[in-house]
Amino acid sequence: MRVKSNWFRGAQAKTPQQNASAVAFIAWRIADNALKNMRRADFDIAVGPQYFEFLSEFLIFLVVSADRIAYRRMSAEDRATFTSAVANRAGEMLADNWNELLGGELAAHKAAFIDRLNQRAGEYAEYEYGEHGPSFSFLRHFGYALQDVMDERDKTWVIDQVMAIDAPKAVATLEKAVRGLFDDERPQRRSSAASAE
Repeated sequence: MRVKSNWFRGAQAKTPQQNASAVAFIAWRIADNALKNMRRADFDIAVGPQYFEFLSEFLIFLVVSADRIAYRRMSAEDRATFTSAVANRAGEMLADNWNELLGGELAAHKAAFIDRLNQRAGEYAEYEYGEHGPSFSFLRHFGYALQDVMDERDKTWVIDQVMAIDAPKAVATLEKAVRGLFDDERPQRRSSAASAE
């Protein structure tokens, strides 16, 4: 999956909130793509509440991962601002989509997402996320969170699928996107003229 993750060349430095909005949008795309991949792999995820429960857990995993990535790159104050903004924007996108397809209260959908995120963040805090990404235990916990959302026939297999395929891909895409958004150094464009030797 390709995502645009660079600001325009020469643009002013972005605030944590601006970067957070971009990261939340990227996280949404990653989660949505993962859901499609799971359905293609014959996991039964029905359009309806289960669909959004899956997206919620995947978004939470990505928000927590973005927070761990921010830990390596930001001051404590900027990180708190950034993570809060990512969480709120992701919650808004989830609530908007849930409301559009299934109805209900926007504020209630977002509040439920934030409550679950706060609970899961405490759980994920027990596990490492280092320079090379999430630990085995971090990924396994994510698998267990998704297992609660799946139908009985898929509960056995979802952990293996997520740990081996979907979560590593998602994290690699997120890491690359955050690096692209935050790095001040941009690769120089090649000259279109061929050099003569």
